[in-house]
Amino acid sequence: MRSLLLFLALSFFAAAVSSTAEAQTTTKSASSTAQQDAETMARTGVLQHCGRAGGAVEGIGFGQSPDSAIKNCCYWGQRKPREIGICRGHRGWFACVRYW
Repeated sequence: MRSLLLFLALSFFAAAVSSTAEAQTTTKSASSTAQQDAETMARTGVLQHCGRAGGAVEGIGFGQSPDSAIKNCCYWGQRKPREIGICRGHRGWFACVRYW
């Protein structure tokens, strides 16, 4: 049962998950996606706001699983998310959530 729940949780985030941060190179523009910001944090290993949310409210988080990284983001459960980016780094998972 536990492995089934883990499988379902990971399947939910599979579309947004990048398996390796090192293999991806992103170019920042005036505004970037939450996924690009999550990849930047995973690549550098630094949890930080990248400053390109385009005026949106943004929360960032870190955790040992994709779910915990998202739940550790500021405003999670208080605002409606509009975009979620998540990427695995060397020490764990990084998440960037932009809210309405």
